[in-house]
Amino acid sequence: MSKVLNIMPREAKPLLPRLQQLLVEVGENIRLARLRRKLSAAQIAERADISRTTLLAIEKGAPSVSIGTYLQVLLTLGLEKTILHLAEDDVLGRKLQDAGLLVKERAPKRDEA
Repeated sequence: MSKVLNIMPREAKPLLPRLQQLLVEVGENIRLARLRRKLSAAQIAERADISRTTLLAIEKGAPSVSIGTYLQVLLTLGLEKTILHLAEDDVLGRKLQDAGLLVKERAPKRDEA
């Protein structure tokens, strides 16, 4: 006896406006990189093994497209190493590290009086 699963698509969680704007800027940068190389959307989509619709969603900054797909397009454009610049300059993290602040794993127990 086999069961048929009814798989519903996940509802997209809304992003903060500033995060959505960042994705839009990334998409625009990808589109400009494609145009500088004089490549069509169809060519990049074929080389990245994605649909043209997915590429256009990336170029619009769609948060529903997986980061792996964004990376596949960056690889196709020869820009895959640019992902290494994310969180590269972690100023706050370095300051915390330099200050030697310890982060406790759990809160101390309360005295029961």
